[in-house]
Amino acid sequence: MKAMEVHGVGVTFGGIIAVHDVSFAVEPGEIFAVIGPNGAGKTTLFNAVTGIHPPTHGHVELDGREQVAPMTRQTMVELLVAFLLVGVGVAATVNVERLWQASVIDNYIYEQPFPWGSALADLGRAVATLGWLGGALPLVCGGLVGAGAAWTNWSRARRSPDHIARTGVARTFQNIRLFNELSLVQNVLVGMDARMRAGFFSALLRLPRFRRERERFHAEAMKLLEFVGLADRALEAAGALPYGFRRRLEIARALAGTPKLILLDEPAAGMNPTEVGGLMALIRRVRDRGTTVILIEHHMKLVMGISDRIHVLQYGRTIAEGSPDAIRSNPRCIEAYLGVEENG
Repeated sequence: MKAMEVHGVGVTFGGIIAVHDVSFAVEPGEIFAVIGPNGAGKTTLFNAVTGIHPPTHGHVELDGREQVAPMTRQTMVELLVAFLLVGVGVAATVNVERLWQASVIDNYIYEQPFPWGSALADLGRAVATLGWLGGALPLVCGGLVGAGAAWTNWSRARRSPDHIARTGVARTFQNIRLFNELSLVQNVLVGMDARMRAGFFSALLRLPRFRRERERFHAEAMKLLEFVGLADRALEAAGALPYGFRRRLEIARALAGTPKLILLDEPAAGMNPTEVGGLMALIRRVRDRGTTVILIEHHMKLVMGISDRIHVLQYGRTIAEGSPDAIRSNPRCIEAYLGVEENG
């Protein structure tokens, strides 16, 4: 079974085609690189995979299953509730004058207590006599609109980033997105939020369950910081870190969700050669601990040095895929990156 399969994914923005019919499969425990010139659609592809921009067409599978939330009993109940609430609201709005007359005006006597029991009984009789055009038709039409709106919201949320993160996919971003005022260990703890089970009141009242969970996750966060080589700076503010260390912290935060697969978007951007060497070793350790790695990168030494396979994009389309040696000698890839020298 493949760790991830991308089937004919395309992303368009208006009339602009950012990604066109891209397909590939990633094996478990593989380091898979996606490369291409600037504007080739690499980050857009990552955004489609992680739910930030839903694909215009195509789909993504993780461990053989499409990355969408399944229909559940709770979802069906929510659709039914939306149908009833909106349907009843529309039917009441259409007949508001008639219902008000029967329940309020006909029962109101000046300076006498209002007869709530009689008013409710008259309201029920008025509702029963609304008939098809006055009652059932507005109820059904309004209910269909309400259920349709609820269905649309649910459909759009089926591939939301939070759902995809829970399926076992984590990522870093081309532009570092850390909480600079928080400490390193706090930044890593943020990445564990989806795994935490203690609720609001447990945290508010500092119940034993909350304390035990906090201690366990804090210990895990420290282990991750040790894994990326930052444990000795755990209490420092993230904003005070050097650039290369901030990249490492992002990787630690992504790993905090215990993903099966991690997507790294240009992790070596802005690094010096020494930092790149350390990053290569770190990515190999991430793979060795059982996490499949997909990365976007322009640093060819890193890509060729650690990748098992490479997928090449140009203008949003696939132009090649293969081993580092095959990509290095592919004429189309050489032309896409370096250009070709004209004869004469």
